[in-house]
Amino acid sequence: MVVGGSGVDTIVRVDALHVPSADSYGVPPIEEWAGHTGTGVALGCATLGLTTGFLDFIGNDHQGTLIRERLAGTGVDFWPLISPHGTRRAVNLVGPDGRRTSFYDARDPLDLRMPAEHYLPRLHRARHVHLSITNFARYLYDDIEALGIPVSTDLHDWNGATPHHREFALRSDLVFLSTAGAGERIGAVMQEILRKGRAQAVIATAAAGGAYLLTPDDRTPRLIPPAVPPGPVLDSNGAGDAFTCGFLYGRLEGRDLEECARLGAIAGAHACTARGTHTALIKPDELSYALNSTGAAATIPVTLTTTVPAARTGDQVSRTGA
Repeated sequence: MVVGGSGVDTIVRVDALHVPSADSYGVPPIEEWAGHTGTGVALGCATLGLTTGFLDFIGNDHQGTLIRERLAGTGVDFWPLISPHGTRRAVNLVGPDGRRTSFYDARDPLDLRMPAEHYLPRLHRARHVHLSITNFARYLYDDIEALGIPVSTDLHDWNGATPHHREFALRSDLVFLSTAGAGERIGAVMQEILRKGRAQAVIATAAAGGAYLLTPDDRTPRLIPPAVPPGPVLDSNGAGDAFTCGFLYGRLEGRDLEECARLGAIAGAHACTARGTHTALIKPDELSYALNSTGAAATIPVTLTTTVPAARTGDQVSRTGA
């Protein structure tokens, strides 16, 4: 069950992410895609054969229609509520190398709540819940814990200090985040999540640098080497969500955490090989083939005094971006 995080991405392709000041620029055709993190996790998990439900608010607007149309026939059971504030959206600048910068419009008011009668019957059917860090989703934690359902979340580019993310960080069993926000402090942030919260694992993605896995058995994060994309890198939109899907797929199959992270790396690399958001969704046979082809890659312990490579500017994402 995925909760929150639907929206629409407007993709603008630019020659460089640091656009110089000017009145106007000519760009290739501007594209609009149903995207954002919740949509990506729901689509990716369904493509991997997991029975997937998706709960969220959307607007009674053009963007909400795009989300409904994108999810139709994909195997995702989508149960939306209509928000008078409209559908979330983002404008993403994408450079020639596929990296992006996202300008995110959350638009949900802080007092938005999902009624318990809408989500509780669906939670009773869930084996695992993935909460996007949309504000209303935090109010589901008590019911999720009372039902004994494991929960994951993606903090995206959290710097370890912003208050909005902290409850999600400390009340989830699996915590994903990017190295982009904390930079050289990412090891310390991962340790704090593990020490103060209930996480069984913290996973930090580092774009082309791979990912870092920290569990209670580790003294320092383990480096998970990056996977080789099966084609040219065209667009990194949705790569982080794809990583989460690959990891959750492995976890729900009972695989060990290190192998789950390798599956995530493979899925994330695969997502970068098509233009648009959530357009290259990996299938189970492709994931298994890639895992078996790479073999058991060695992992490298990383001390907390070691600089963990941060993603470049183009990898920085919005609060609920990929």
